[in-house]
Amino acid sequence: MTTRPAAPRTPGRPRSEQSRVAVLRATSELLHEVGVKSMTTEEISARSGASKATIYKWWPNKYAVAIEAFLTEMMAESPDPDTGSADEDFRRVMRGLAHFYTGPSGRVFAQLVGEAQSDPAVRDELQAHLVAPRRALMQAVWERGVARGELRADVDPGVAADLMIGPVLYRLMLGHSPLDEAATDTLVQTAIRGLGNE
Repeated sequence: MTTRPAAPRTPGRPRSEQSRVAVLRATSELLHEVGVKSMTTEEISARSGASKATIYKWWPNKYAVAIEAFLTEMMAESPDPDTGSADEDFRRVMRGLAHFYTGPSGRVFAQLVGEAQSDPAVRDELQAHLVAPRRALMQAVWERGVARGELRADVDPGVAADLMIGPVLYRLMLGHSPLDEAATDTLVQTAIRGLGNE
């Protein structure tokens, strides 16, 4: 009896990873079309082709999926630039955030923050998967700047991040002042002036 050779493996990502990416893409689309409150797990399943059981295997609820989809978009818009200059790194990161928040995703972000006020589970998801990664990026930029002697070592990196991110979110939420590249650069430069080592 002859043994048939095993079929060659097809290239590409494993099926589970393809499903995960499809779920995140479908969730992003639904967030922009109907909003986080109206979006359902059934709609995510139907659009992505992944079963509800598969979705719940990776995420506890639709808000967790929404936050990861939102974070995936944000990281593409505002990655770690690592230019060799803390000033330039912060400027690029904050420009990316401002551009992201003033686009269609700003409405989604406001909805997630609104849900977090009354739902501790949503707040915890936001803290763990959205706030923490952004703050980790800001801290990495800060630590490189301190190591190069550009920034003061006696300043708490978390406070420094708040000084830069806070005004951007304030302008986003209230809309009292512009949030374009020039405005974002001014906010960063003003913060760096007080945080720098010069």
